[in-house]
Amino acid sequence: MFLLPLPAMGQKKLIRFAELKTFPNVLQYPEDMKGKWNEFFHNDNPTILELACGKGEYAVGLSQLYPQKNFIGIDQKGNRIWVGAKKALQFHLNNVAFLRIQIDQINEYFEPNEVSEIWITFPDPQLRTGKAKKRLTHPKYLRLYKQFLRPGGLIHLKTDSPNLYQFTKIVIDKYNCKLLENIEDIYSYENIPDELKIKTHYESLDIAGSNRIHYLKFYLPEDFSGKEKDKELQEFLKEYEAK
Repeated sequence: MFLLPLPAMGQKKLIRFAELKTFPNVLQYPEDMKGKWNEFFHNDNPTILELACGKGEYAVGLSQLYPQKNFIGIDQKGNRIWVGAKKALQFHLNNVAFLRIQIDQINEYFEPNEVSEIWITFPDPQLRTGKAKKRLTHPKYLRLYKQFLRPGGLIHLKTDSPNLYQFTKIVIDKYNCKLLENIEDIYSYENIPDELKIKTHYESLDIAGSNRIHYLKFYLPEDFSGKEKDKELQEFLKEYEAK
């Protein structure tokens, strides 16, 4: 039987998937990791997550800025994670790792109070109103984060999507979250923190075509739940986004 050769891209992915299995800084759908991340990093430093990390530019960049903190880039795409994991190994960064899972199952991998902060950098904005629940700042996801974030644990959103930016501000207001910082256009400021200067592959593409990068920093209220508000939020979005 004659087999056609795999396309170059297919071969590249297969090679990367095979290498991922050998990377000490990558865990793929691991079992029994709740409460064991400080053991993994061999220290008691704060643990910070980057969700939908893509190629891991932010997780790697933050790990270089803050060597006394642990960072975990999380994504479902192993082909993308490979890029950040490879760079971290080349730079001998022992305080950054990558976790390949589905983000809607994230609460299965961290125990209460195990995470200090969350960064959400240029996620898919899920522009259709009917897909609002897939936005990583939707209350559905915030309730997952609440299960393992420390009290007052920070959530950072950096996005080029004005839709996701406005949506997140609405959620912050309606669910009584505490907004700490709101920057409509990061690069219009002369002096911005180094952590906001880190650029990802998707930022350079400017997919939204807005030429602006938005930033929000907030934390969840102590009694955050608000499931009864979800239907109200959905109705509000239909009216708001129709305009």
